[in-house]
Amino acid sequence: MTTTLAPPAAPARRRGPTAARARHALGRVLATLARSAAIFVPVFLVATFVTFALRSLSGLSPARVQLGEDATPEAIHRVEAQWGLDRPFLVQYGHWFGGLLHGDLGTSWTNGADISTLIGLGLGVSLSVASLALVIGVLAGFVLGTTAALRQTTWVDRAITGFVTLISVMPAFVVGIVLVEAFAVGLHVFPSAGYVPMAQGLTPWLEHITLPALALSFDVVADVARQLRTSLVAAYRENYVTGAVVRGLSPQRIFLGHVLRNGLGPALATLGLKFPALVGASVVTEWVFGLQGFGRFANDSAQSGDVPAVQGVLVVSIVLVVVFNLLVNLVLARVTPASQRGV
Repeated sequence: MTTTLAPPAAPARRRGPTAARARHALGRVLATLARSAAIFVPVFLVATFVTFALRSLSGLSPARVQLGEDATPEAIHRVEAQWGLDRPFLVQYGHWFGGLLHGDLGTSWTNGADISTLIGLGLGVSLSVASLALVIGVLAGFVLGTTAALRQTTWVDRAITGFVTLISVMPAFVVGIVLVEAFAVGLHVFPSAGYVPMAQGLTPWLEHITLPALALSFDVVADVARQLRTSLVAAYRENYVTGAVVRGLSPQRIFLGHVLRNGLGPALATLGLKFPALVGASVVTEWVFGLQGFGRFANDSAQSGDVPAVQGVLVVSIVLVVVFNLLVNLVLARVTPASQRGV
């Protein structure tokens, strides 16, 4: 008689907790997404409505842009009818918002070009520079803030604090000019201006965006370093750190397992608006480095009175803020214990 041995039950027991943890993690992510959507969707709707209402409040018209200030009332009415501006406001908004949901931001008043295409060309440049600036700022800010917190009240802490204060008040365009003079004109290490898409090679792309990214990163470095130092110093004073010391945990384990995880939250939260701000506020830096980016497009559109283009810029900025804050919230829900307990 042959005896059949039953498979061991240990793997099944191990799979149970693993699956439970996976379901719990998925639940946290879904809960974070739901909370973020409940906040961001109404904000997006209100913001887009206000954005569209700016045209009516501005008093600008495509007829004034195309025909000049001396245009006759008949010519103005004819041009505005071609653009659908003779219809009721809510009908115009509904048509514009419907196109917005399909990625259509309208047509430029000044040249008749598709605004989505124009913004896409400049946004690729600005996103490249802003992404590298954010990476540089986060890495350098993390090193400086962590070092200052671990060496608090020492000369290292005071030196880092002084350095961070100094770079926080330096305008990006001044930093950009200094970087061009030093590394482009003097050392010939980087090009002084222009942009090369990543599709044409990773090295040329990095060479052209490194200097403008460095110029923009100073503010990020300062904010991340100061916030992280403050959060880590405060975390070291909490009772759970005292308890970890009493239990005999090593300083490295206390820092990585308790202090850093609890101190990262405020520093990460400061990045929620940093990345969109880097994309939209880089117009002066783009002039210094000869870049046709998103910020420069926004400035040119505002100066020419191209209201649909300005509306497109505002909508894209809103989307950037919403998406990046959503990503930050997801990271916070995963990284910080406080966020995990709140799910």
